[in-house]
Amino acid sequence: MNEASLRIAADVGGTFTDVAVFDEITGRIRLGKSLTTPKKLVQGMQDGVTRAGESFDKANLFLHGTTVAINTLLERNGAKTALITTQGFRDIYEIGRINRPEAYNLFFKKHKPLIDRYLRFEVSERLTSEGSVLRPLKTEELELIAQELERHQIEAVCILFMHSYSSPDHELKAKEFLTKRLPNLFVSASCELSQEYREFERTSTVAANAYIGPKVKSYLTGVVSHLKEHHFTGRFLIVQSTGGLYSVDQAQRECIRMIESGPAAGLIATKELCRYMGIHDAIAFDMGGTTAKSGVILNGDVMMTSNSMIGGYTQGLPIQIPMIDIQEVGTGGGSIARIGPANSLRVGPQSAGSEPGPVCYGLGGGEPTVTDANLILGRLSAERFLGGDMKLDPALCKSVFEEKLARPLGLSVEQAAEGVIKIAAATMSNVVKRVTTERGVDARDFPMVAFGGAGPLHALLVAKELKIKEVIIPNAPGHFSAYGMLVADLRRDYVRTLFIQLEDFDFEQVESILEAMESEGSQEINNASPSVTTLTVSRGLDMRYVGQEHAVTVEIAMSAYDQRDTRAIKAAFDKVHLQRYGYFSEKEAAEIVSVRTSVTGHSPKPSLSKLEPHQEGTPPSLRRAYIDGAEKLVPVYWRPSLGAGFEVTGPAFIEEYASTTTLFQNDVLRIDEVGNLRIEVAND
Repeated sequence: MNEASLRIAADVGGTFTDVAVFDEITGRIRLGKSLTTPKKLVQGMQDGVTRAGESFDKANLFLHGTTVAINTLLERNGAKTALITTQGFRDIYEIGRINRPEAYNLFFKKHKPLIDRYLRFEVSERLTSEGSVLRPLKTEELELIAQELERHQIEAVCILFMHSYSSPDHELKAKEFLTKRLPNLFVSASCELSQEYREFERTSTVAANAYIGPKVKSYLTGVVSHLKEHHFTGRFLIVQSTGGLYSVDQAQRECIRMIESGPAAGLIATKELCRYMGIHDAIAFDMGGTTAKSGVILNGDVMMTSNSMIGGYTQGLPIQIPMIDIQEVGTGGGSIARIGPANSLRVGPQSAGSEPGPVCYGLGGGEPTVTDANLILGRLSAERFLGGDMKLDPALCKSVFEEKLARPLGLSVEQAAEGVIKIAAATMSNVVKRVTTERGVDARDFPMVAFGGAGPLHALLVAKELKIKEVIIPNAPGHFSAYGMLVADLRRDYVRTLFIQLEDFDFEQVESILEAMESEGSQEINNASPSVTTLTVSRGLDMRYVGQEHAVTVEIAMSAYDQRDTRAIKAAFDKVHLQRYGYFSEKEAAEIVSVRTSVTGHSPKPSLSKLEPHQEGTPPSLRRAYIDGAEKLVPVYWRPSLGAGFEVTGPAFIEEYASTTTLFQNDVLRIDEVGNLRIEVAND
């Protein structure tokens, strides 16, 4: 093998770290999986690379997705952070939008800011909404604040000035001053992350970036050091929440852009698989050890959002950056089952993680989990878990389930375990609804692509809840997100607020703004990777009917700009509004509030290889399992021994290295020409 011919992708999850290694010369992909090592995450990546039989010194590209950013936010263990804002506006962050998501909940609590009020400082600068200076920025005020930052031992500071989306000058000057004055401080300016209006959302976004900044920067610095120690001389790129890649230097400054990096890679892999299969619309369902995630492929592309609530709609904080629309719930293989109020059975969101992990791992876990329930029901093999690399302990599982669930509920161990699985499936079906039904999409019309180590185990149950007709299990589903990194492209997204009615749309003005952003994006992409072969541009507009408050993002075809066609823009907006809200009006005037552009740099990707036709060989083994409400002998097939054209009707199990697919009564599985499991769901 030639030197530096590998691309290594590592997806660090809450329970497992998945590694996929692509050899650019042979076209071969090798896989590795190891338990995540929370105290030193890079060790889990190193273990995964070693299990794949490779090493970093042979790689020219390392791609990485991680949960460090999102976990730091959700667990509230980030840096001690301060906010500097325009005089009179330091309480924006706490006031928010004054909405009450649970109007009749007497115990409702609103969001809690990441920054305490005493650490929010004001300066007397002020810009107008057009970007002209109303009051200048005073250096002496910044000096007084710098002294306070030192006194309070602040680790990070964020800067949000009113109307900086129109002119970033004041924010950039303040950042330059603080960076020189306090060189060890992590400083983040809102204009570098978002140039959209809405001061609360911009404040929340830059506050989150500063809050997670020191921890994420330290983590990435540690990974860089580890790579150097192992003689890696290639490029290190991070997956963004858009599914695109960006450099580690940018990631250390704009940490918030990697908040959904792992799940986003899974959506990119789903998009690539759908493109190959000729499928335009699909649901992506990703279930790992800690969480379950879902997103949508619509008209051949991932469904995006420009504003996401991190931590849930009721008490979460908004993040205003482009990202893939991914909804998430704390239900995974390691989710803990417990008895709640009124003797009710609850599953998650607490997780056993990788340390100590589910009971069956034998690593000290003492709480019953979803994985333990699957082992008790016979849906997992105690001997062949992770291809036999990890032996499981069913006797210990049964003992814990008997003590903590079955006996208190007056059920058998098997009934308690099946109850855990059904509750988990119902919870996960709700997360799929949030990216389909709540977005104006009917889940019944879409096939579901299921992946993640636990995804194939539960996908059919979720599909039956939602009346989905087909489930697709890709090759190596337990490593599918890592594979998504191998097929991801470099990407930069830009947004600029611009209020203008559609009838007054100035194409020359808009074209000038877009071209400037696209030129910057092209330069950044070319600097990040010399292997980019082509660049493509996608443009969008945030639009609303005149008089509305909120806008929808509309992708606009380049031909509409070339032909100066406002009618085509209005028609595209009406179509999106109809899908999202169920109505539209051809007669109502529309307006633009922001212009968007995405620049994507495409690189060579691994290609899917054809599978040999199936040849009848060794008959399946039989395993006693509790399925469809009864105990029975169920045939078990080893996926690597199955070829294209293989067909089986459930109940059955299809086992492979890092996952198991469960078929229930009358579900029909067929293997296509590239090895995907295509399952016709038996919906009663």
